[in-house]
Amino acid sequence: MYIAMKVDNFIAVNSFINNLDFEGTEVLRVTKDPKIEAFDEPTYARVIGTNFKNGTIEVKVLSRLLPDAPEFARGFLGIAFRIDENNERFESFYIRPTNGRNENQLRRNRSTQYFSYPDYKFDRFRAESPGEYESYADIGLDEWINLKVKVDGEHAELYVNNSKYPVLVVNDLKHGPDMEGAIALWVEEGTEGFFKDLKVY
Repeated sequence: MYIAMKVDNFIAVNSFINNLDFEGTEVLRVTKDPKIEAFDEPTYARVIGTNFKNGTIEVKVLSRLLPDAPEFARGFLGIAFRIDENNERFESFYIRPTNGRNENQLRRNRSTQYFSYPDYKFDRFRAESPGEYESYADIGLDEWINLKVKVDGEHAELYVNNSKYPVLVVNDLKHGPDMEGAIALWVEEGTEGFFKDLKVY
């Protein structure tokens, strides 16, 4: 199922969304509401009418840093899924494009991230299970990146740029195998996110 990137197909949750022409293609632009200061929050464009449990979500994303982006901004963009009705529980994979080609190997190792809202954010995973829910991917700012998330029960995989094998594997989605709900296009602090070619199958 292809989802047209029209503003009317989305609900802005703690975010701002608009359509614009990007090199001849209509895309969805998403930025986080700066009033939300916490990290790994429901800050996304929620797709109206989706109820996803198992399957595949695929989208092309392009990330730029906003002019007033803080030093810690990494161009965070991602996919949220199995979102409950009130945006109080969901799963997510996201990327940090500025890390992908950084000279610091530790930052490179943190190019991708899984988190589970509200109890398992990146900082908890990093403290309790360092390296298990993050991984390396060759990505950068201001370039189109293909993200694909495959979900089956409590198992999920993230693929980047049509990789043959997943760059990040999660065997214990924290909301369990039976959770289902909406999908959304997620952004974080300091990021101007562009999204196109969204499909769910």
